Amino acid sequence: MILALDTSIGSTVAVVEPDGVVRAVAASENTLGHAEIIGTLLDRVLTDAGVSPGDITHVAAGMGPGAFTGLRIGIAAGRAFALGRGIPVIPVASHDAAALRHLGTGPPGRFAIVTDARRRENAITVFDGADERGLPRRVGGPELRPRTADLAADDLTSGAEIVETAAIDAGDVGRVAALALAAGWQPTGALAETEPLYLRSPDVTVGHAPKKVSA
Repeated sequence: MILALDTSIGSTVAVVEPDGVVRAVAASENTLGHAEIIGTLLDRVLTDAGVSPGDITHVAAGMGPGAFTGLRIGIAAGRAFALGRGIPVIPVASHDAAALRHLGTGPPGRFAIVTDARRRENAITVFDGADERGLPRRVGGPELRPRTADLAADDLTSGAEIVETAAIDAGDVGRVAALALAAGWQPTGALAETEPLYLRSPDVTVGHAPKKVSA
């Protein structure tokens, strides 16, 4: 069984069978409060799926693009669960999950997954059909664009169907992981260390000048 998590937009957790069948999904559309809800969602989805932590063999973590704080909460939760169980983490680009869903419902060809990156910007990844594994074929991005940008005239998205995506479903994250496993994916170590797709540096930085302390 695959436990899938994504906090790139809202918070979503799913249990997915190795053949890609989604057993259960628990989600919160709130784009804030990831840390407060992720534990509750984990407990709920395991109960709804009728499985125990011992039944989970892999964790699929949505790697963004997404906001720095929210995204790292889901990744940290997934890695902590995997570490406790001694199982591998499969990193999944969140836009790949949305693209896999679109491939199952939309017309074939070139399309762009567009999500809200806040600060009046969108995060965009362009795909063109699927590869030999059945996974979305990424051909551009992810990149940030102003929400006011003319995507029809943009070099990244020109000629692509624009797919506005308001939420990522952890079930789709798990389905991407299931396809990767079927194609022979192997972890590089005990935990897969892939860089999250933040696209933007965090607001908080370490100060360079030490503060004076008075006696």
